Amino acid sequence: MTSASNMAGADWWRGAVIYQVYPRSFQDTDANGLGDIKGITRRLPHIASLGVDAIWLAPFFTSPMADMGYDVADYCDVDPIFGTLADFDEMLTSAHALGLKVIIDQVISHTSDRHPWFVESRASRDNPKADWYVWADPKPDGTAPNNWLSIFGGPGWEWDGVRRQYYQHNFLSSQPDLNFHNSEVQDALLATVKFWLDRGVDGFRLDTVNYYFCDKQLRDNPPATTVIGGLDAPESNPYGMQNHLYDKTQPENIGFLKRFRALLDQYEGRATVGEVGDGARSLQTVAAYTGGGDKLHMCYTFDLLGPDFTPAHFRRCVGDFQAHVADGWVCWAFSNHDVNRHVSRFAETEAEQPRVAKLAISLLSTLRGSICLYQGEELGLPEAELAFEDLRDPYGIRFWPAFKGRDGCRTPMPWEASRAHAGFTTAEKSWLPVPYQHAALAVDKQEADPQSVLHHYRQTLAFRKQHPALHDGDMTFLDTKEDVLAFTRGKGDETLLFVFNLSRQPVKVALPEGVRVTKVVRMPGFEGSDAGEMVILTALDVFCGELG
Repeated sequence: MTSASNMAGADWWRGAVIYQVYPRSFQDTDANGLGDIKGITRRLPHIASLGVDAIWLAPFFTSPMADMGYDVADYCDVDPIFGTLADFDEMLTSAHALGLKVIIDQVISHTSDRHPWFVESRASRDNPKADWYVWADPKPDGTAPNNWLSIFGGPGWEWDGVRRQYYQHNFLSSQPDLNFHNSEVQDALLATVKFWLDRGVDGFRLDTVNYYFCDKQLRDNPPATTVIGGLDAPESNPYGMQNHLYDKTQPENIGFLKRFRALLDQYEGRATVGEVGDGARSLQTVAAYTGGGDKLHMCYTFDLLGPDFTPAHFRRCVGDFQAHVADGWVCWAFSNHDVNRHVSRFAETEAEQPRVAKLAISLLSTLRGSICLYQGEELGLPEAELAFEDLRDPYGIRFWPAFKGRDGCRTPMPWEASRAHAGFTTAEKSWLPVPYQHAALAVDKQEADPQSVLHHYRQTLAFRKQHPALHDGDMTFLDTKEDVLAFTRGKGDETLLFVFNLSRQPVKVALPEGVRVTKVVRMPGFEGSDAGEMVILTALDVFCGELG
């Protein structure tokens, strides 16, 4: 099956390029300083011009916005700050007309405490929804039922004076966790999924997909044997001091994911991508959630969302996935709305940021799997440095200054360099400031520069589409004496060799015995070349050749 035909069929998601839109920061059309759905519709041609296959929209549902929309108060409506259901329908139609699939975020491990379900649940212990959330009696001394912690800081339990019980929350205390052990809860959530399927969405990104169930016995988590700060919990957060055996990743989750998949399979060409944050167990969890063809279509982990930009790291991450996940599928990403932008993580100096941005998308586009891009990375945007008084992220405010939170990657998209707020809004003030460094990298400036990061993204994604081996072909690592990343991608009669030099020094790489390049295949923007049995690379360079 060719890449083009695959994208038109039920397996369009396999090898797809998905562009994440953070609606608050994409484009404002009503001058309130916040992005909106009409703004997304306005900028869809830009997204389509990149050559991506789908967009993923962060939450736009009705919400008090305590966690920027990840605290949902109504799963079946659009928050007025973003527009209306009619605006969404218009956006969906426009995206489909441009050949773009639309994936929306489903945040179903928890709701807002303003959701009618929780309002009813907390009213008494005997109402019809009394068991829809995770409630528990206090210990005899009045303390919380167990030692579970919130990722956003403090205990994972909040006292409710009306019920005289605690309720669980993995995140903010205003984000109570749903009780997935109750089949009525599952039914209600699947009904909201069906609402959007009937509306025509093409898939769902499942937020915190391994957090749905907790241990029925509410057992204490044991201490972690090694305390290592992770992307879901930096070192300043005691959450990393526990081994989270009981507050997430429970075996009952498999049954619910099968129910979710069975619903999607009633519709043509729908897909799911799950977010798995599970520390050292992430790949095993991905294998369990994507294997067998009856649960999730694909998952992504935090493996490539850290600071490591070395050949050894990529070999380990991809190799471990291939070893653990026999028949599942992965979605790789370097950036998203929760982590520092990868140009700032990977580049050692500001001057090399554009080259690192180009090399990163070249690498990401050649890995086996689907890939997610985050708005602004096609411009090579670095992480924004914000003052404390500008922060809106409750996570960053809670742990400042040890951890600055997620606002630095959520600042508005810069469209026009010379306009106020870089063309994001005509309001006097945008919800987060637009750094002057970002305005200098605006879309209109990069459109005028053939050597820009933006044009490189388009060329690289076109290169990916031109080679079926990069869509869903096999991937095999090669052993070299140099500390470089070398692998082949093959499908049918095509086998491509890629050699990446991620260091700041030029290298000459001797190819393994029996590996022979028959044709140099130029990747966009790089100068790597071969000389018989040798590949020559400058610093931060890549070589691509076809093998005979």
